[in-house]
Amino acid sequence: MNQYVALLRGINVGGKNLIKMTDLKACFETLGFENVSTYIQSGNVLFSADKSDQARLTKRIEEALSKTFNYKSRVVIRSYKEIKDIVAHAPKGFGSDPATYRYDVIFLKEPLTAAEAMKSVTTKEGVDQAFAGKGVLYFSRLISRASQSHLTRIISMPVYQSMTIRNWNTTTKLLNIMEAIGN
Repeated sequence: MNQYVALLRGINVGGKNLIKMTDLKACFETLGFENVSTYIQSGNVLFSADKSDQARLTKRIEEALSKTFNYKSRVVIRSYKEIKDIVAHAPKGFGSDPATYRYDVIFLKEPLTAAEAMKSVTTKEGVDQAFAGKGVLYFSRLISRASQSHLTRIISMPVYQSMTIRNWNTTTKLLNIMEAIGN
C-alpha cells in the first residue's frame, strides 16, 4: 500500500463548496481507500491505496468528488515520499522565522511545472520571495507588509486553476501525520 495526501482546491472557502470532513472521508472510503483521515477543513485527505499511477488516481478521485458533492473538483495528489522531499528540499531557512514571515507551499497540478508557474509569479522586492521546487513553489512574505504581497495576484490568473496553496505548518503537519501512520 502506498500512502498519499489529496489536496483539494476550493472547498470550504468563502462559503463555497461546503463539504463536511466526515462526508469527505466517507467518499474516499467508498472508493476503497484505506487508512482514510482528514486534516483541517481546507480539504486535506490522507489515505492508502494500491495504485501508484497518480494521474489515474487523481482522475478517479476528482470524478467521485465532483459527482458526490456536485462541484468541479480539482485535486493535487502527493505521495508520502513526495511530501517528505518537499519538506526536505525547502529553501534554506524556509519556515524558520514565523514571527516575521508567512510561509506557503504552492502545490502544482500536473502538467504545470515549477518553471512554468514561476513565469506567472511576481514578487515585490523586500516583501516576497518565491522559489521553485519539484512540483511546488515555496513562497514567503513579510507579515508586517503582507498587504503589499503579490501572492494575491496569483489568484486572479488562469494558472491558479492548476495550483493549491497550503501554509508551511499544514505542509509539515501532513508529513508528521504520514510518518506517524507509517510507511
